[in-house]
Amino acid sequence: MREDTRTRIQEIALKLFTEQGYEATSLREIAEELGVTKAALYYHFKTKDDIVAGIAELRLAEIEELLAWAKAQPKSHDMRVELVERYAECLRKPNYLGIARFLERNQTALRDHPKFIRIRELMMELTGEMSGPDATPAQRIGNSLALFALHGGKWLAQDPTLSEDDIAKASREVALRLLDF
Repeated sequence: MREDTRTRIQEIALKLFTEQGYEATSLREIAEELGVTKAALYYHFKTKDDIVAGIAELRLAEIEELLAWAKAQPKSHDMRVELVERYAECLRKPNYLGIARFLERNQTALRDHPKFIRIRELMMELTGEMSGPDATPAQRIGNSLALFALHGGKWLAQDPTLSEDDIAKASREVALRLLDF
């Protein structure tokens, strides 16, 4: 039951941080939205930063797992395709889009947050694993951009006639075209 409450707090905080901004949202507002006392909220999270750290941990764990897998693989075209497929699956998880919007809207407030610095570092490592030592600069850039193409589809394809599946499929297609450019 405790994890359900923590998850619910994170979901509500994420929603409010995205709508109002991280700095403009208070713990009191989060507690009110949840329908609990501030003391009940403090039982799970002492600060807004603790909530954000918990949210970031979910993303960190996914990237760390993917990075460990990539490091154990030979640097081949098949590995890059599989990495794109695995990363695409991570991005299709329900909480991803909420976290991405939250980060986009609160870049300034969270720029120096240790957890988000670590996410950036891990993403750089992950893109580094996309290419072997003999890859040309153009291949390294194309391979790295393949991962970011999956992100781009979420933001660039705002056409209301496209479903989430259409966008994911098109983003994956573009990402795969970028491999070994």
